[in-house]
This record gives sequence, C-alpha cells and structure tokens, in this order.
Amino acid sequence: QVQLVESGGGLVQPGGSLRLSCAASGSIGRFNVMAWHRQAPGKQRELVAAITSSGILNYADSVKGRFTISRDNAKSTVNLQMNSLKPEDTAVYYCNIHGVVAPYDIWGQGTQVTVSS
Repeated sequence: QVQLVESGGGLVQPGGSLRLSCAASGSIGRFNVMAWHRQAPGKQRELVAAITSSGILNYADSVKGRFTISRDNAKSTVNLQMNSLKPEDTAVYYCNIHGVVAPYDIWGQGTQVTVSS
C-alpha cells in the first residue's frame, strides 16, 4: 500500500520561508493530482495548491504569489515552497495524491507549520 511521507514543517517568523516535501513510497501511476491541503485549529481543511500530472496548477487565492507547488513525476514527489509566510498560514499541512483514472485517494500524516514571532 502506498504511503506518503511529509517533511519540512516547523516554526518560522512572519515573512519567512519554508519548503514542504512529500514522497510516495510506491508506484502511484501516471495520471493523478498531487496537492497540499491545510487545516488550522477550529477550521475546515482547505485546498492550498494542486498540480496535475500534466502540470496544470491551482492555488487558493490566499496563497497566490507566495506559494509554489511543484512535482517530480519520476520520483513521485511533490513540494510546496512557501514564501512571505503570515501568521494565518499556521496550520497542519497535508499532502494528498488522488488518481484521475485509477480510484485512489492517499493522504499523508500531516506536518505542522507555525508562523509566529
């Protein structure tokens, strides 16, 4: 069974940067969407950014211009570069991969991002 392993969370000051990484432990096929979601305390989980296997991008309005999602299809990895971080970006960030053709939906365990001075 494929698992997702996330890394890169932590504590950063406002205006700082962090890079999140997520690696799939096995084969995930060619046609899928890789995404990052986040959930802040007391709030619903929300989509942050997504990228399809053909490179189509989608960002939440709140992170446009600050966050960049990228993927390496050969390595089955997805990254999220987060710049100009704000306190409201504080949340647990989850990696997600779901199939477009094959019916699978895999989630990582989550990594904490805290933006605070």
